[in-house]
Amino acid sequence: MKAEQISIFLENKAGRLSEVTGILSDAGVNIRALSLADTTDFGVLRLIVDDNAKAEQTLKNMGFTVRKTRVVAVEVRDQPGGLHEILDTLFQAGINVEYMYAFVQQSGNNAVMIFRFDNLDEAIRVLTENGIAIINGAELYTM
Repeated sequence: MKAEQISIFLENKAGRLSEVTGILSDAGVNIRALSLADTTDFGVLRLIVDDNAKAEQTLKNMGFTVRKTRVVAVEVRDQPGGLHEILDTLFQAGINVEYMYAFVQQSGNNAVMIFRFDNLDEAIRVLTENGIAIINGAELYTM
């Protein structure tokens, strides 16, 4: 039920993001989703890729600091209120969303959101009990 993302810590300077995407491209790693958060001095690039092990090792070999994190990919009805239903369900259960970002699908009736929760296992339990579809990592990496 859980998926894995890699987080890369970057200096906030011109060309650093391009360097990461170039390294992954050269290694044949496909980026499926991403989120970039920055401050004045550094940024955190979070990625869902089709080959976590290759991406992690390749980036580490090039001197980047990389960390793996467990996340949950959730199907969201692609209509007004779809995301609100999920967030309200989590709120009612007292589960905090640390961050989230969108995953772009090529086709389908639902959107996919990547979530990081303060209590991953409890979030999965609540989502499942409320009939909210969770996409497993193996499926997510090939979407």
